[in-house]
Amino acid sequence: MSEKIGVMLCGHGSRDVDAIREFQALAGHLAHRLPQYEVDSGFLEFATPIIRTGLDALKAKGVGRILAVPGMLFAAGHVKNDLPWEINSFAAENPGLPVTFGRELAIDIKLLAAAKARIEEAEAASAAGIDRKDTLLLVVGRGTNDPDANSNIAKVARMLWEGMGFGWAEIAFSGVAYPLVDQALERVTRLGYKRVVVFPYFLFTGILVKRIYEWTDQAASAHPGVEFLKAPYLNDHPLVVDSFVERVGEILDGSPAMNCSLCKYREQVVGYEASVGAVQAGHHHHVRGIGTDGDHDHGHHHDHDHGHHHGGHGHAYRPHRHD
Repeated sequence: MSEKIGVMLCGHGSRDVDAIREFQALAGHLAHRLPQYEVDSGFLEFATPIIRTGLDALKAKGVGRILAVPGMLFAAGHVKNDLPWEINSFAAENPGLPVTFGRELAIDIKLLAAAKARIEEAEAASAAGIDRKDTLLLVVGRGTNDPDANSNIAKVARMLWEGMGFGWAEIAFSGVAYPLVDQALERVTRLGYKRVVVFPYFLFTGILVKRIYEWTDQAASAHPGVEFLKAPYLNDHPLVVDSFVERVGEILDGSPAMNCSLCKYREQVVGYEASVGAVQAGHHHHVRGIGTDGDHDHGHHHDHDHGHHHGGHGHAYRPHRHD
């Protein structure tokens, strides 16, 4: 008989019930696409079930191997530290059950195509006949204190800018990194473009995405001479599901490694030299499992910066907590 394989989709978690619903829908799509495997899911923080619950459920189903896939776009602190800690802790307690951790979605041709489709949805919903050469694209990332992850937003923006023929493109972040969305919106309105497309490069909705759209509405009210379009985030676009299926396949092929050439924990990245060699550890025990089951914030309104503090660096801006 062939080995029974389990797939564990590891999500970030959110206090926002809509975000949790969307993640669970994505997990359902993945299970539908991979009927030959047992598929489960869980969250790092702010929601249940937690990742350990999903891993235990796969073990209870008698799988002989678990393939753990990060349900996240880029590799910052959660993918580099918190999720591996969760997976390694489970693996250490279950030495007879191999667990392999896959890579994040990263910059991917399929995801760029999904992003293009989401932007085109926003354009199609507008009655104004404004050419792309008269349009500025603002790509918004979550924001971390990991410069490698933040730089990916710049690359995504550049590829969409050139590939779709926009007149200009800028980037912004919902927190932690500069510029924040409201700052970027104020700046781009001075550049003279007739339309600004705001595209949250996020997988799911949540407090942050809703805040991005609120900022966009405020900018539209303040600048009635400019059309502002709110593009949908990636969500469960079929190409996003395809990308997750590919990540599972990479683990089976033995090639799940993420690109660590600019990782601040491995290389002497400018401004983050003290982070090299930092211990890989989880940082979210205090918010694991809370947030959507009636046990909301527990007073944790401090900032979690998605890159965490591994000694040294103090330059990142952290004005907003994540969802």
